[in-house]
Amino acid sequence: MSSIKNFLELPTDKQIGETKHFFLIRDGFPVSPGHTLIISKALRTDYFELTPDEKADLDNAIGLARSLVEAEFEPNGYNIGMNCGESAGQTVFHFHCHLIPRFNGDMENPRGGVRHVIPSKGSY
Repeated sequence: MSSIKNFLELPTDKQIGETKHFFLIRDGFPVSPGHTLIISKALRTDYFELTPDEKADLDNAIGLARSLVEAEFEPNGYNIGMNCGESAGQTVFHFHCHLIPRFNGDMENPRGGVRHVIPSKGSY
């Protein structure tokens, strides 16, 4: 489990952008170039604790993250994901959304995408 209890412990110089309710950082353990985290400025455990105003602003934050990735990298697609709860793999209990750029050839067969979070369940 991560030693960080919430992302407010991170130095602000790690931030690469912000909206009204979120700030953005590059993931410390990226799965692809440009992997970005969108993090709530208010301490919320997960997506289900966000306010309606925060949920509306999340779309703006995802768009900003995408723009920043596109300015530096040339991805062919994206996965957008949130882990809500320990059983879903959440290790830092402060809301964050992963924007993961995907590149042609980064895996043999990407079909099923996020369905592969449970091994053998993604193929169809």
